[in-house]
Amino acid sequence: MAEDMTTPLLSDSEGPADALPVCLTSPTVAILGSGDFARSLALRLVASGVRVVVGSRCVNRIPSGLFPDAVELRNQEGAVSQAVCLVFMALFPEHYCSLLGLQSALAGKVLVDVSNAAEMNIHGLSNAERLAELFPNSLVVKGFNTVSTWELQTGAHDGSRQVLICSNSTEGKKKVVQLARQMGFHPVDMGGLSAAREIEVAPLRLLPSWSGPVVVTFLLFLFFYGYGVLLGILLPFLAQGHNAFYRLALDLVNESLPAVALVTLALVYFPGLFAAWLQLWSGTKYRRFPSWLDNWLQRRKQLGLLSFLGAALHGVYSLCLPLRRISLHRIVNTAYKQVKAGTEEPWDELGVWRSELYLSCGVLGLGVLSLLAVTSLPSVGNTLNWREFTFVQSGLGYIALTLSIMHTLFFGWDFAFHIEAYPFYMPPSYLLAVVLPCIVLVCRCFLLLPCIFTRLTRIRRGWESKRNCPVLQHHHMVTNGIP
Repeated sequence: MAEDMTTPLLSDSEGPADALPVCLTSPTVAILGSGDFARSLALRLVASGVRVVVGSRCVNRIPSGLFPDAVELRNQEGAVSQAVCLVFMALFPEHYCSLLGLQSALAGKVLVDVSNAAEMNIHGLSNAERLAELFPNSLVVKGFNTVSTWELQTGAHDGSRQVLICSNSTEGKKKVVQLARQMGFHPVDMGGLSAAREIEVAPLRLLPSWSGPVVVTFLLFLFFYGYGVLLGILLPFLAQGHNAFYRLALDLVNESLPAVALVTLALVYFPGLFAAWLQLWSGTKYRRFPSWLDNWLQRRKQLGLLSFLGAALHGVYSLCLPLRRISLHRIVNTAYKQVKAGTEEPWDELGVWRSELYLSCGVLGLGVLSLLAVTSLPSVGNTLNWREFTFVQSGLGYIALTLSIMHTLFFGWDFAFHIEAYPFYMPPSYLLAVVLPCIVLVCRCFLLLPCIFTRLTRIRRGWESKRNCPVLQHHHMVTNGIP
């Protein structure tokens, strides 16, 4: 009965139960090293039912209670002798040479290299390849270096479940894969040991998919902010002597953020429209997009989140506007002018409608954009099927874009048709920001026309024009009796 209680209720669907090697049915795994990663790895292994022995150069220096009671602490030679088949090398690569005296004890065993690269540009062999040269009689496997100590301690379900693994040994790789599954992770086979270089630099990359979108967003902010400084501060100061440099801290930032958010949101949907027009022009979906367009399509999620960030900051800045001292001064000054003019209850019907409409559209647009940002999270997006995800990201996305455009147009109202809106013959920044989103919306409306939408749907379902698929044209001629 006790044996039945230790048997998992659900067997691993990725491999038969009898595929587990003998050493993993009652495993003893050695960890060489006593640092933070070794401690976290030992905790995870013990929680997975694995017997662990930790080897250290000086066992007496390990504080009591650092490792679980189930972990046996030994010197490095004793730990290697206790290991059945797996030995984790949880120490820095420069200390690998200190283990050369254990070559005979490590012969035939699987050495799991968990080290990372010291820098992005690796010249020469990777750490795992150097380890394989030092211990030619051992089976070296690269793995677990992309898993953090936090993910090891909290469990696989609270962090990334992927474990990148590579090795030239099929047998060693199979043993590490089985152990990773037993620990609750999802192993990903990256091929031979030559892939270790790419795996070792993976944890060093700082948001690799965000660099382009962040640079684009930052450049847009610099453009709109600099344009606002030139139009609203420098030129009036030089031409009229009007000092408005206090607007640098808040006003201009709040004017630039919505423009950046609107343009960035348009950049999310513009590459999809461009790709659709390319497919219509080429008459096939099998022709590859240009590399720049392919990269642009892959960065739409990041652009959308940055657009949401700009819109959210714009909302927060707008809420802070009444708290400024200049706002209180303007209110008092306006009230004084009304009293002096004898106006008791001024009412601006058009101004009221304008403010109500652009505030309502702005709040609704931010709300829909928040829904898009939430569904882009993997924990939320994985619960949606493809149709639901497409409806949210595409359907609601265009609704958010439309509401944002309406928010901008209602804010501008009819000012764009007045000469006063073009001081120094330069248009206001919100007029520049609305150009690209309007182009995107018009192009989307053209794609919804039945004649265009039907052809695009056929192309995406595999249909090709005759000039792109001469085989189909020849088949059509044969079926009509033309040799």
